[in-house]
Amino acid sequence: MNQADTAWMLMSAALVLLMTPALAFFYGGLVRSRNALNTMMMSFVSLGFVGVLWAVVGYSLALSPGSNWVGDLSLAGLSGVGMTEEGAIVALTIPHMLYMAFQGTFCIITAALISGAIVERMRFSAYVAFISLWSLVVYAPLAHWVWGGGWLADMGALDFAGGTVVHINAAVAALVAAVVVGKRADFGRTPILPHNVPFVLLGSGLLWFGWFGFNAGSALAASPQAGLAFATTMLAPAATLVVWTLLDGMRSGKPTSVGCATAIVVGLVAITPAAGLISPMNAILLGGIAAVPSYFALLLRAKTSLDDSLDVVAAHGVGGTVGALLTGVFAEKALNGLADGALYGNPGQLAVQGVAIVAAIAYSGAMSFVLLKVIGLFVSLRATAAEEAEGLDIAAHGEEAYMHIGGSEPMVAETRPGGAPVFKPAAVDA
Repeated sequence: MNQADTAWMLMSAALVLLMTPALAFFYGGLVRSRNALNTMMMSFVSLGFVGVLWAVVGYSLALSPGSNWVGDLSLAGLSGVGMTEEGAIVALTIPHMLYMAFQGTFCIITAALISGAIVERMRFSAYVAFISLWSLVVYAPLAHWVWGGGWLADMGALDFAGGTVVHINAAVAALVAAVVVGKRADFGRTPILPHNVPFVLLGSGLLWFGWFGFNAGSALAASPQAGLAFATTMLAPAATLVVWTLLDGMRSGKPTSVGCATAIVVGLVAITPAAGLISPMNAILLGGIAAVPSYFALLLRAKTSLDDSLDVVAAHGVGGTVGALLTGVFAEKALNGLADGALYGNPGQLAVQGVAIVAAIAYSGAMSFVLLKVIGLFVSLRATAAEEAEGLDIAAHGEEAYMHIGGSEPMVAETRPGGAPVFKPAAVDA
């Protein structure tokens, strides 16, 4: 084992874990105030339910030898997952249990990503059941296909840190969930605007920070390839942000803060499959190109009846697909040691990437639909109309993000000796 590699992977795992609370702020700011806590809880709860299931059985299903389709149960309950590098499906220079934890943070945030399509109307208990089962039935097998020596790995599919396994996979599940659960009651009838744009910007900034662990950590060592992935993860979203800002400016004359935050996420999504496989200059091209289809996909969705609440499909589905395809264009064997892309004389890699994308879409779509229908037999998938109107913060959690008493005026608590707090109107500056 190597101490430098271990130190970097300890940091990377922590960075990726931070991305789930960051996602909570990003999503939470985009919804209306009466659903802010429920939306954020949909991310935070994944840390618990999906994290525990990953240790119990998910890791074994995803990253043990098994077959070409799914791992076996040899590592269930973390059997054989110890403090040495032994027993992992890949060669390690870090403790096996650290590799397991790092991979677990990926599963956690992938499941949480789905929530963006069904916020403000899906029943919390049904959502928790769905992402828990989904992490085992959908995420684990697909991770095995690509990273666990499965059939897509044998075919030569390139996915450095999760274009197909994470982003396309989650986006397809989100699309299916949005269709099965249905639209919000007031969708298309009243303006549905973000209640806290600074939260959105904070979330996107923290996501970018955590993404350095997501992508550079996927090198599994403090290595030159980690440095390459770090550089591309800095440059691709920067290019996406430039192009997105120009598109916003040309369309409306007013580049928006939400657009800025969305652009950063799209660029991060797009570079994920290619991060340690392409050059920094090609990362700028990839990030700039990825902005265009995601931007127009978002505009197109707004004109349809699809209530993908926070545009998971446009950001993660379209962005992930473009990134996975462009990996097959810009991959450079001199840098990655695996394969060249079409730009470097290997057009066949583009076809392999296409097969991986189609496989992820088909499997995630079909199995997500089945899971939702099965769960729907036992519990209602969506909140009642009254709960939706009241807001899911109170209906699902008995809490409010912002305390308002006797109307819309913000209140503060004044504590008096020997008594309960007394609420009074907050002072307002003249």
